[in-house]
Amino acid sequence: MLKSKVFIDGSAGTTGLDIFRRISQRDDIELITLPEELRKDADARRKAINSADVAFLCLPDAAAKESAAMVENNRTVLIDTSTAHRTDLAWAYGFPELSPSFEEKIKTSKRIAVPGCHASGFIALIYPLIECGALSPAAKLSCFSITGYSGGGKKMIADYEAEDRDTLLGAPRQYALSQKHKHLPEMQKITGLENAPIFSPVVSDFYSGMEVTVPLFASELSDGFGIGEIKKIYAEKYTGSVVKYADGGDEEGFISAGKKSGTDLMEISVFGNEERILLTARYDNLGKGACGAAIECLNLVIGSEKTKAMHV
Repeated sequence: MLKSKVFIDGSAGTTGLDIFRRISQRDDIELITLPEELRKDADARRKAINSADVAFLCLPDAAAKESAAMVENNRTVLIDTSTAHRTDLAWAYGFPELSPSFEEKIKTSKRIAVPGCHASGFIALIYPLIECGALSPAAKLSCFSITGYSGGGKKMIADYEAEDRDTLLGAPRQYALSQKHKHLPEMQKITGLENAPIFSPVVSDFYSGMEVTVPLFASELSDGFGIGEIKKIYAEKYTGSVVKYADGGDEEGFISAGKKSGTDLMEISVFGNEERILLTARYDNLGKGACGAAIECLNLVIGSEKTKAMHV
């Protein structure tokens, strides 16, 4: 079997470690690794990137841009998990379930940007509604999202798991209060919205899992669309092995942000009534919101089974 050579630039971070764990035992991949003393050495990284068929960039934005500029060939495929390239039209947006054209661009592109965790749920909910004309691009929306603390990376994980942690960490904490969250540009760009949504992300005292909710007045929908039609749109669009529609997906009137923790699945549901509608997406912030999405892109690039090394 011809193996694909893969390098993870930034393998010490939360996402990089998870990607390494998942693909290190695969029989179709040969991992390129650097010794610890060369992990941040620019020349060593440059050589590794250019030796790879696929290189994951699991780095802060500035470092991801620096690594992308190191490519000196027309062969290496970059899969960037940072925010740096998600609105760059030269890069494929790594959410294949949005449409066949999104999937095809991932398969054929040399540059792929993995979606942000919060953004993934919002885009999964709003893109199909604008695509079919149920919602105007001029709509002014709001979005509520709750996530496990692992989304904050190593420092936040350490803060939440410290024996002498701050007592305030025991309650949910809203953040991005300035309405300048780094996921907003892609939430607007990929959906085609004219205005970024009002976004209220919340981090809470559980390790992983995520729930994104977009509330809508039915009057905001185009003529001929109501709650029944919205359910049908999702049910017909999301029929694959990763993103699925669930009718009546609540747990006796509750919906837990931890339901899909430990998986790479995303569950789309619709609640409410003919006047007020709740659109919801539930998934793991480390799964379809990060590592799982990156692995899915890798599989498409190298022609492997779409869900290989994924938890579906």
